[in-house]
Amino acid sequence: MRFATSPTFNRWFGRGWLSVGFLFLYFPILALVVFSFNDSPVPNVWRGFTLRWYAALAQDSELLAGLWLSLKIAFLTACGSVVLGTLAAFALVKYKRFFGRTLFSGMATAPLVMPEVVVGLSLLLMLVAVQRALGFPERGMTTIWLGHLLLGVAYATVVIQARLQDLNPQLEEAAMDLGARPQQVFWLVTLPMIAQSLVSAWLLTFTISLDDVVLSAFLSGPGSTTMPLVIFSRARLGLDPTVNAVATVTIVIVGIGVAIASWLIARTERQRQQDLAAAARQ
Repeated sequence: MRFATSPTFNRWFGRGWLSVGFLFLYFPILALVVFSFNDSPVPNVWRGFTLRWYAALAQDSELLAGLWLSLKIAFLTACGSVVLGTLAAFALVKYKRFFGRTLFSGMATAPLVMPEVVVGLSLLLMLVAVQRALGFPERGMTTIWLGHLLLGVAYATVVIQARLQDLNPQLEEAAMDLGARPQQVFWLVTLPMIAQSLVSAWLLTFTISLDDVVLSAFLSGPGSTTMPLVIFSRARLGLDPTVNAVATVTIVIVGIGVAIASWLIARTERQRQQDLAAAARQ
């Protein structure tokens, strides 16, 4: 038996489910931001508006140190992941056959399907063995960065590889026909065309590194506790609204970064469309 539905019902039904989905995803974040201004020391009981938790955050050296360390590691992870991911994606897309290509492709994306517990434990054992043999690296910021970099490169490779596969190879061939060397083709033709994917990969790996707990727990050392580890350790004893304040600050920082990146991507795309239209008119 078939039920006939009107286009109006289908449209509002779809919008309703979409609204429910967005509410499910973003209402907890909105509640966290709102309760960061709660005057009550109980996180989920509203007693009035206040900014004292932000003032308390300024005096919380442990949480601020963890936030600063997380931001530094996330920035370095994002930059390193984009560079290494671009090289890996370029090799996989431009060179269809070379010795060990299948193994290289599998290893480049293996961290995506490997449990982080396994990755963290294996890295810990390897780094401990290296430290015993060579005397470095000490467990701390460097080891956390190496673990995050391993995971970030896998995500960056997938994002950038998808963009490279959609490029028109005739554009690069035309540049080489006009006398450009391979290095010039990469910097002047290929790189501008994949710039959006580079920004997307940077933001993705930055976010993944910023909130990682498992790898950081395995690879951290004395004096190198990231913000997620600080929050996780305090959650066992009961969170206070100061954690809501630092989460709100993080949301604002990430939101500003995403807004700026979206604006730059949109401007670059408009400029590219204008250049293509101008070239077509000539």
